[in-house]
Amino acid sequence: MTGPIDSASIARAPKVLLHDHLDGGLRPETIVGISAEIGHELPTTDPEELREWFRSSADSGSLERYLETFVHTVAVMQRREDLVRVAREAAIDLAADGVVYAEIRWAPEQHLEGGLSLDDVVVAVQEGLAEGEKEAAAAGTPIRTGQLVTAMRHAARGREIAELAERHRENGVVGFDIAGAEAGYPPSRHLDAFDYLHEANMHVTIHAGEAFGLPSIWEAVQVCGADRLGHGVRIMEDIEVLGGRDSYGRPAAKLGRLAGFVRDKRIPLELCPTSNVQTGAAASVAEHPIGLLKDLRFRVTLNTDNRLMSGTSMTREMTLLVEQAGWTLEDLRWVTINALKSAFIPFDERLALIEDVVKPGYAQLAIS
Repeated sequence: MTGPIDSASIARAPKVLLHDHLDGGLRPETIVGISAEIGHELPTTDPEELREWFRSSADSGSLERYLETFVHTVAVMQRREDLVRVAREAAIDLAADGVVYAEIRWAPEQHLEGGLSLDDVVVAVQEGLAEGEKEAAAAGTPIRTGQLVTAMRHAARGREIAELAERHRENGVVGFDIAGAEAGYPPSRHLDAFDYLHEANMHVTIHAGEAFGLPSIWEAVQVCGADRLGHGVRIMEDIEVLGGRDSYGRPAAKLGRLAGFVRDKRIPLELCPTSNVQTGAAASVAEHPIGLLKDLRFRVTLNTDNRLMSGTSMTREMTLLVEQAGWTLEDLRWVTINALKSAFIPFDERLALIEDVVKPGYAQLAIS
């Protein structure tokens, strides 16, 4: 699995996605259509021009322009039928990209302007995901999905959203997340939510270590008990690269206590190369720390974050790493299995996907 990989092989490769925002992956055509129905004004009503507007705004380096993009996607996700449609299309689009398992995160508290309750919106999204799964299976591209219910870190609804997630754990919700601005809003502000979830034996991921550094990661892991780190790319600030190779042929490096703990405990990093470049957490895909963290054997996973804003897909993220960072088919297989090991579904389901889908899929690519 160490030879050259062509684009067709990457497209066919089984993929696993743990960090993908529902409101960051809409089809431009859907945004245009719903906006026309509800009277929401867009920068342009041409779908292709709108696609480019989202990408260029995210690439602009302006936080205001980047945040404005979500104003438009969230605006068209307030009615029940629109939530169903967006979730259904997300599952279909991911399956068509070769994703066999996806955890899709979103913040229910941002979708109440149409009069729906928190429970209503979770049910609507699950209905859409289930419909998308059925359509994908009929098309020969089966996918398993799960919801990550997210609380906004600047709001004061963490415990309420945690209870919402727990209520729907038998209806598609596989875990809990917090998102939003890291600086000034540490995860410990929601400690009551995390205490509640730990008592309920529910999985937790926390956005940490992207816009803010090691203190955010430390709180997420040591205070809030995160099972995974959303991004976590700035763990590099606790790693000193020494140059050369160690006795195992890996990059010689000295890990600080936090980085060492994260690696030792196998806490997964939900890395998103293109998005991390857009937000300034990495200089380029070629220089993204994902390669070094992989070589140092952190529990690295590869993700899209916001497919619309980043103009990306799992196939594109894999292709960029192959073309710009020299990744091999074995690297892609390794990161995919990592993601399934780190997923929030039961162990037997994870194992079945690894043994029955991912390993055979990559074995077929290796001999084709």
